[in-house]
Amino acid sequence: MTLSSLESLRYTKTPSPKLEVLDQLLIPHSKEYIEIPDVEAAWSVIRKMQIRGAPLIALVACLGLAIDINCNEKTKGEMADLDGAKAKDFIQKKMDYLATSRPTAVNLFNALEEVNEILDKAEATPSAYCKAVIHHAEFMLERDISDNKSIGNKGADAILKKTGKETVRLVTICNTGSLATAGYGTALGVARALQERSALASIHALETRPYNQGSRLTAFEILEENMPNGTLICDSAAAALMKTKGVDAVVVGADRVCANGDTANKIGTYNLSIVAAAHNVPVYVASPFTTLDTSLESGDLIEIEERPASEIIESGKAPAKMPCWNPAFDVTPAKYISGIITEKGVIVPSENGTFDVPGFVEAHSSNKKAKIQ
Repeated sequence: MTLSSLESLRYTKTPSPKLEVLDQLLIPHSKEYIEIPDVEAAWSVIRKMQIRGAPLIALVACLGLAIDINCNEKTKGEMADLDGAKAKDFIQKKMDYLATSRPTAVNLFNALEEVNEILDKAEATPSAYCKAVIHHAEFMLERDISDNKSIGNKGADAILKKTGKETVRLVTICNTGSLATAGYGTALGVARALQERSALASIHALETRPYNQGSRLTAFEILEENMPNGTLICDSAAAALMKTKGVDAVVVGADRVCANGDTANKIGTYNLSIVAAAHNVPVYVASPFTTLDTSLESGDLIEIEERPASEIIESGKAPAKMPCWNPAFDVTPAKYISGIITEKGVIVPSENGTFDVPGFVEAHSSNKKAKIQ
């Protein structure tokens, strides 16, 4: 299974660790990388959406923290005279700051919690803390690629089984490929896995207004990867596409999946799921296990980030003084979802149509069983 030639980030270990991220606001017209020397730079590229995608946000935050405390001379000087407890508090404040960058994607918070657990187990010295953070951040980078490959394979299996077809026509929204992860993709990774099996007949990407991640990024990836019959459509054209040309499955990413299966993803996903239901097209969510948030009973409890009005006004050429409402995400009710694809398996609805996400999570930390394909 091959990786994409696109690099969302560049991380090198020698001669000293260095992190650069692709400025996705400039895609598809140019490829420029931004160096991340500290947590302030990591926070900035996340907040400005120069990088985006729940898995990539988590990686950049943790790698940015690791670079900051291990390589940044200013930060190293500030930590030099701290004892173990104060050094840990110092690092914790940096993690708290990173957590304020974007509120909806649970991957960021789960990743920072992982780092917290690593710090708790480390020797209580500044040098031990710094080494523990960078070793775990590097492990997370390797794990992301492996997990995404597994998501791709399991998603391809599930969609081919559900449709009963040898080749399938997909629709996706936003960007969930190499540019949203460390190198393979989640929902677009499923499309890539199908392509590798010669089982992808076509893929339609919604433009994903107002930030146009579909038209700027997914369309770019589709062309770069030579996906068959790749086509860009307006967000409002999905229903017409399903009625006139036919679609076999919708596959989307996720920023947070609740205990009941309700899923937060890029704005417009909810609309797409309703349209798919009207045309009997199955909808699959593809996201890492870390996206599952069993602490929230339903999507009503998810904090939805609201973006500046300027994003709508500038991209839509609207009057400068026009009031706007610009939520970055919406919540797709579980009833519109056919399966939730993770690297550990696919969660499917029970006979009464409900998802047991807590059971799935528990099954992968014990020997108990959940409804898994």
